[in-house]
Amino acid sequence: MDRQPVPSSNIRSIGYAPDTRTLEVEFRSGSVYQYSGVPVAVYEGLMQAASKGSYFHNHVKDRYSFRQVR
Repeated sequence: MDRQPVPSSNIRSIGYAPDTRTLEVEFRSGSVYQYSGVPVAVYEGLMQAASKGSYFHNHVKDRYSFRQVR
């Protein structure tokens, strides 16, 4: 999945696959997680958020099933 670099102290890059509604997040630690069933509106909100980390914690973390891919 292609990810776009983002300005964030915690998140390095973010990608999204609309056909499967999969959000992929690469953290500065090097870990990569995929979150399933994420609506496009949540992805768009994350990409537009002034604070990616805060938006992620408030709207993604602990709300969608996930798996670590790296």
